[in-house]
Amino acid sequence: MKKPSPGYKSKTLATWIALLGGSLGLHRFYLFGFSDWLGWLHPGPTLLGIVGVQRMLELGQDDRLSWLLIPLLGLMLSQSMLTGIVWGLMPDERWNAHFNPEGPQHRTGWANVMGVILSLMIGAGILMATIAFGMQRYFEVQVEEARKISQ
Repeated sequence: MKKPSPGYKSKTLATWIALLGGSLGLHRFYLFGFSDWLGWLHPGPTLLGIVGVQRMLELGQDDRLSWLLIPLLGLMLSQSMLTGIVWGLMPDERWNAHFNPEGPQHRTGWANVMGVILSLMIGAGILMATIAFGMQRYFEVQVEEARKISQ
C-alpha cells in the first residue's frame, strides 16, 4: 500500500471525507496527498455520471448514452461508501500503525460510528438503485430488440 503523507491522520475525518467527497477521491488525497494516482482516477467517472444525469434530465429517459453514464456515478458513490465503511471499521491499532506510526494515537468515538452507519445506509441504497436502473434499462432494450425481430 502507498505510504501516507506526513502528519496526523484522523480515522473519523477520513471516514467522513469518504462519505461526503469520496467519489471525487478527496479521501485518498487527505490520506496520501495529491500525488496519489488512484485518487486522480475518481473524478473522471464521477463527472461522467453527473453528465449522464444531466443528459437524462434534458433529453429524457430514452437517451442511451445516459443509460451508460449514470451507473458510473452510482458505482463511484458506492465504492466511496464502502471505503468509508472499511476505514471506519479498521481497528484503531491498525489505523495508527499504518497512518500515524510516530504521531498521536487515534481513538474512535461516536462521530466515526455515525459515519460508518451513514456510509452503510447510503451506500446500500445507491448500490441497489444503480443495479435496478441498469437492469431495467438492459431489459427494456432486450424487449425492444425482440419486438423488432418478431415483426
